[in-house]
Amino acid sequence: MSEFLNVAVKAAKAAGKIHLKYFDKDLKTKSKGRSFDLVTVADTETEKRIVSEIRSFFPDHNFLGEEDTYKKTGSKYTWIIDPLDGTNNFAHHVPIFCVSIALAKGDEVILGVIYDVTRNELFHTEKGKGAFLNKKRISVSSAENLRKAILITGFYYDRGDEMVMTLDTVKRFLELQVMGIRRFGAAALDLCNIACGRASGFWEFLLNPWDFAAGKLLVEEAGGRVTGPKGEDIGLKPSFLIASNGKIHSKMLEIINR
Repeated sequence: MSEFLNVAVKAAKAAGKIHLKYFDKDLKTKSKGRSFDLVTVADTETEKRIVSEIRSFFPDHNFLGEEDTYKKTGSKYTWIIDPLDGTNNFAHHVPIFCVSIALAKGDEVILGVIYDVTRNELFHTEKGKGAFLNKKRISVSSAENLRKAILITGFYYDRGDEMVMTLDTVKRFLELQVMGIRRFGAAALDLCNIACGRASGFWEFLLNPWDFAAGKLLVEEAGGRVTGPKGEDIGLKPSFLIASNGKIHSKMLEIINR
């Protein structure tokens, strides 16, 4: 492991301890402007701990986090953090959540760590070095068509157009006899499930960079593909995202764009 990855793993495990401290407690929740988008003390405390941990090693680096804003430095490195992906699950005692940490050099993500403390699953990757689950190399599924594919989707907090488009797309996939569709509520873990072959495709109509930065690199390093709806690179901007094992990607794009 590089020094960057060692620090990211250390920060992710520290985050996991905070998750366990608060999980299954009756926590107060606040809305972040959209009534279904919640934040808890676990989110804010975890992000502070991650930033503090990383800054102790790399004090000049930039940070992009879900829960706070940070003054930019002159560094070419930016840590992209979702301290608790799956907050709504967490707040309702559903054990499907994780911490996601990515490192970008300029506009290119070079490292990703996603830690699910409830399952003790640590996913990690570095650009050009493959994808791993608890130090074991992982790869995407071999499904070559929808009949052999489990898909995953996500519902944005919007209850208007994006929700209608999501449900319409679910209908089209089911009409084409996809093996199954799941919705877990934590996009970073959804991307982990693509990377390790538990599912073959994932789509969500709007994700922020902290939702997908680490998971996107993980999928790509595991042999999969991640694009926008026209097959384009999405960079690090809020995006409509499609991820797959690569073999069913073109078919997914066709159906989603109908």
